Amino acid sequence: MVSIENHIGKISVSESYITELVRHTVCDCFGVADVCNVNTFRSAVSSLTGGRLFKRKGVAVRTDKNGGLSIDLHIKVTYGTNIAAAVNSITHKVAFTVEEATDMQVNAVNVYVDDMNA
Repeated sequence: MVSIENHIGKISVSESYITELVRHTVCDCFGVADVCNVNTFRSAVSSLTGGRLFKRKGVAVRTDKNGGLSIDLHIKVTYGTNIAAAVNSITHKVAFTVEEATDMQVNAVNVYVDDMNA
């Protein structure tokens, strides 16, 4: 659970909601083929279980000292995509979408391009 407190009270948002919101936002961006698994162990377990166990593959959300969110993304891009432009677009779109949906400040969006789809 990610929680913030304001003058009205405490708001708690589940981490799974934020990660699914980020995954859908990233997959809608131009040039993104998919969100990648973070490591081989998760990849192996995910493939053995049919992908049900690790639904949050490729997206890590954590809170920092200031109460803001830091988001790490591992993506696969399509061949011929301008990677710098795609990463810049993804960074801004993810930060805007999460801030609008949850009213939590996004301090960092780190995008790692792990693979390329031919």
